[in-house]
Amino acid sequence: MTEPKRVAILGSTGSIGTQTLEVIRQHPEDFIVEVLTAQNNADLLIEQALEFNPNVVVIGNESLYSKVRDTLQPKDIKVYAGDKAIAQVVEMETIDVVLTALVGYSGLIPTVNAIKAGKQIALANKETLVVAGEIITALAKENRVNIYPVDSEHSAIFQCLIGEFHNPIEKIILTASGGPFRGKDRTFLETVTREQALKHPNWDMGAKITIDSASLMNKGLEVIEAKWLFGLKTEQIDVVVHPQSIIHSMVQFEDGSIKAQLGLPDMRIPIQFALSFPDRLKSDFERFDFMNYPQLTFEQPDLTTFKNLQLAYDALAKGGTAPCVLNAANEIAVAAFLNKEVGFLEMSDLIGETLEKAEFIAHPNLDDYVETDKRAREITKELITNKV
Repeated sequence: MTEPKRVAILGSTGSIGTQTLEVIRQHPEDFIVEVLTAQNNADLLIEQALEFNPNVVVIGNESLYSKVRDTLQPKDIKVYAGDKAIAQVVEMETIDVVLTALVGYSGLIPTVNAIKAGKQIALANKETLVVAGEIITALAKENRVNIYPVDSEHSAIFQCLIGEFHNPIEKIILTASGGPFRGKDRTFLETVTREQALKHPNWDMGAKITIDSASLMNKGLEVIEAKWLFGLKTEQIDVVVHPQSIIHSMVQFEDGSIKAQLGLPDMRIPIQFALSFPDRLKSDFERFDFMNYPQLTFEQPDLTTFKNLQLAYDALAKGGTAPCVLNAANEIAVAAFLNKEVGFLEMSDLIGETLEKAEFIAHPNLDDYVETDKRAREITKELITNKV
């Protein structure tokens, strides 16, 4: 790399955000932190800002503005507050790449604005493409913006396709760990607790993504994201359970050959590649040793027990606003589960009922997506209230 890239990190205090800063900390000559944003974790945001000295900091929770401002203004760091400020700050001329690590639907509008401003995108917020993939990909093409995937599975597909973009894909195979409840039946899942669901066997992630992984919704969202990232049909996207999480995903070409990308489960590797592409930067991350993994195993996902993955496939096949409804209902259902308002299996039931009740729009615009998200959340909340 020649000139250092100026990076805006949306969601810098979360799991992806903090690991992104670990990468930047290792490569101070290659990256400059231009913007940091957080929603509620003011203390960590302040700590990060004092270390990396960004041009701008945004705290989403406006009640925390004065705390952040009073601490950082003497350091000549501009401080803003509110979701609108997060959506606007990505347009700054000094930004080269925007890493979107916001949780859920909240990443949509900032990503749209960043693309319109011509910023390259390192995408860790899969919900942006789940909700509005057709609009996002069209905007990226129109504004000549590249979207570099940060999810380990999509990064693996992207890496397998380097040098192969002229060769048609027969299919891709997304790998799933199976989460903490792999092999369990519905009787077991009826009584699982919040604490059990938050113990992922391989990955260290935030609460929402960890629950999504346990329910296989995370894999369902990745299926939808993959369609838009790689221009695929629903039937070209397979999922296989791979408990060791060493093979991060695979591509099968028309001649029958398969490429796979392997490595230890470490999100810093796909984060670094998304930021540094087309270069690979040296790292001191732990190396994979085949002798520590004498067996790599694979299983079919259980779509009967874990209904979320099937719901995602169905929503993708239907198209229009269906994936937007799926995502909105899931965000509300997961929050309710984390708050111990509903059981683990009830999350799928809520999502399925919301998909049935919500209005369907076959060819939505951005305003339609915004309204659909709002209404789907209302429907799911009403269903939860009626169950309690």
